[in-house]
Amino acid sequence: MNYAERPVGDDLHARIVTLRDALQKGLIGCEHLVERLLIGLLTGGHLLIEGAPGLAKTRAVKRLSAGLDASFARIQCTPDLMPADLTGTTVWRPDQGQFEFLQGPLFHSLVLVDEINRAPPKVQSALLEAMAESQVTAGNATYRLPDPFMVVATQNPIEHEGTFPLPEAQLDRFLLHVVVGLPDEAAERQILDLVEREMVEEVAAMPARLSVEEIQRARRAVANVHLAPAVKDYIVRLIVATRSPEKVPDIRRSIEHSVSPRGTLALAAAAKARAYLHGRDHVLPEDVADLAEDALAHRLILTWRAAADGQTARDLIPPLLERVPPV
Repeated sequence: MNYAERPVGDDLHARIVTLRDALQKGLIGCEHLVERLLIGLLTGGHLLIEGAPGLAKTRAVKRLSAGLDASFARIQCTPDLMPADLTGTTVWRPDQGQFEFLQGPLFHSLVLVDEINRAPPKVQSALLEAMAESQVTAGNATYRLPDPFMVVATQNPIEHEGTFPLPEAQLDRFLLHVVVGLPDEAAERQILDLVEREMVEEVAAMPARLSVEEIQRARRAVANVHLAPAVKDYIVRLIVATRSPEKVPDIRRSIEHSVSPRGTLALAAAAKARAYLHGRDHVLPEDVADLAEDALAHRLILTWRAAADGQTARDLIPPLLERVPPV
């Protein structure tokens, strides 16, 4: 039997689909965001969600936490935040005659970092270690973080006073950078109805709560999703096109620093998770194309001229997909 004839159909996949449907029910018009959150969960990747205030970024992550039988913490970033506020601190216990390390909010499976660009550089550095190595260092000791461990950070693009731009090294550690836009008229009306209903009725509990063991099992299933050589070649050609002047010279002229191999790995892993969510045990080129903007744009650095002309990295991905065919 070939891969096209082997759909995913086990009970675990059904529970994840139930969780996805429940998330979408409470997040009107956020199907794109919900799928990206689940892709992060299924790959062990971290997400950066960018959008104006009031677009349910925090609500989405809190609803995801309600669907997981795993620990959750929220960190509200401010300019006076200290690294120990995230990692924890060592305190002296006089009754025991020794120091004891008190774990900070990073020692949870799902961590929401709200308004991450308000955190000062030292805090972002501590967060980078946690995201990159699944560990934190406090004093002379290093502590492992739980498995699974996932960071979802939010960022407000319209306020810049008192903010600290994320360094490129930290941006590169996010599997996906998801931009949330304003809803259309129909979705806006549904949001109004939903919130009005929740004010007078008790919010129903999530129908599916995935255990840690189920999350780990789902991650193994995603890792086993088939990535055909032709699809691998398509991913590599997309990445290399951002580096090579011969492939797409007009696009390459706008790029100061192109996508690294980490972008290749991120796009491949995310495509596997999307295929799994759609009930397939093989990746299609459409999985790659759908995720390319969220997986690659934040890994591109534009030239000063392109930025001065008002271009953004996300503007380059659609023409790149047009110029690099799947086959």
